[in-house]
Amino acid sequence: MKNLLFNIASWVAFSLTANAQTTKPFTVTGKISKAAPGSFVYLETNSQPTHKLDSTKVAAGNTFTINSKVADGGEVFVLDVGGGQKMALLVEGGETLNVMADGYRMDAKTGQMGKATVTGSKNMEYYEKLNTLRTDMEAKVTNWNKQVAAATEKKDNKRIAQIEQEYQTAEQEVLTKVKAMLPDMGTSLVSLFALNFVNIDSDFATYDALAQRFEKENPNSPHAKSLIGRVARIKGVSVGAPAPEISLSDTTGTLVALSSLRGKYVLIDFWASWCGPCRAENPNVVRMYNKYKDKGFAIYSVSLDQAKANWTKAIRNDNLTWTHVSDLKFWQSAAAQQYGVQAIPATFLLDKEGKIIAKNLRGDALEQKLEEVLKGGQ
Repeated sequence: MKNLLFNIASWVAFSLTANAQTTKPFTVTGKISKAAPGSFVYLETNSQPTHKLDSTKVAAGNTFTINSKVADGGEVFVLDVGGGQKMALLVEGGETLNVMADGYRMDAKTGQMGKATVTGSKNMEYYEKLNTLRTDMEAKVTNWNKQVAAATEKKDNKRIAQIEQEYQTAEQEVLTKVKAMLPDMGTSLVSLFALNFVNIDSDFATYDALAQRFEKENPNSPHAKSLIGRVARIKGVSVGAPAPEISLSDTTGTLVALSSLRGKYVLIDFWASWCGPCRAENPNVVRMYNKYKDKGFAIYSVSLDQAKANWTKAIRNDNLTWTHVSDLKFWQSAAAQQYGVQAIPATFLLDKEGKIIAKNLRGDALEQKLEEVLKGGQ
C-alpha cells in the first residue's frame, strides 16, 4: 500500500527559489481565534531549515496584517500563526490573502486538529482543493492499512487484493480530478504543485504539456524553468534515446566512462548507501549480476553519497562487485541531474549500442527483461 503523506516542504515539486531582481507587494491579513494579543505571527521561508522573513504582533480582536514583497515569478512561504500551526502561502504578488485560523496544531483537551483557511487568490483556491484531495486520500489509506494488517493476520489474500484494487481506483479518481483542474490553473504557481499527484514516469505527457504551456504563455517564470529543464532532461533519457555519457571517478579516483562498457547490456543504477530501498534491492541486483554477467550484462552504479567511506563500506557489505562511480555530490550529482533523477533507486537499461531500452526495472521485471534481451547469452 502506497503512502500519500505530504508536508508543506515536500509539496515543492520543483525548486521555488526565484532569482529575479524585481519584487511585487502582497498583504496577508487574518484572525487567529486562540491567539493571545501581543503574540507574533511569522512569515517564513519554505526551506529546511526555515528562517523568518517578516513578523507582526497580533492586535486586539486577534487580528493581524503583514505587508511584504515577493520576487517576480512568485514564491511559496510558510505562515506560522503559533501553537504549532503553520500553513503554506502561494504568492505571486499583488494579492491580499485572508487567513482564518484556530491557532493550534491540535487541541490538547479534545485531540482535534486545528483548522485554517486561506482565501484571496486563485493559487490558494486550488491549493485548498488539492489539499482536500490529499487529506481525504490520507484518511482512506490509513483505514486501508488497518484493513490490510487485519487481513494479513487472517491470511485473507482475497481481501488484500480487493483493498489494493480499491486503492488503485481511488488513486486514479484523484488523478482524474487533478488533471481536470490543470487547464484552469494555467501557468500559476499552484499548477506546479498539482504535479505532485502525477507520476512523471507513467504520465509524462501531462508534464510535457504543462512545460510547453509555460514556454508559450509564461516563459520568464523562474519556477517554470525548473519544470521545462526537467522535462527536457527526461526527453533526453526516454526509452529509445541514446544514453547521455557519464564519466565519473570510481572508488580509486580513476575516471570511468559509461561508454567504456559499450558492447554489453548495461544497467545504470542510481543509488546511495543511505537509501533504504536501494540497499533492500541490492541482493536482487547481485543475483541478477551473477546470473547474467557472463552473458554480456554489466552494471554501472552511480552513487549519490557524500562521504566516500560510507559509499565504499556499503559496496563491500552488499557484495557489489561491478563498476561504481560517484562525484560524492548528493542530489547535486551531475549524472543524476543529467538523467533527471529525483528519487532513488532509479535504473536505466541500455542495449549494446548504448540506447535506453527500459527504465526503473526491479525484481522480477528486471530478470524478465534480461532474460528476454540476453536470450541465453547469444
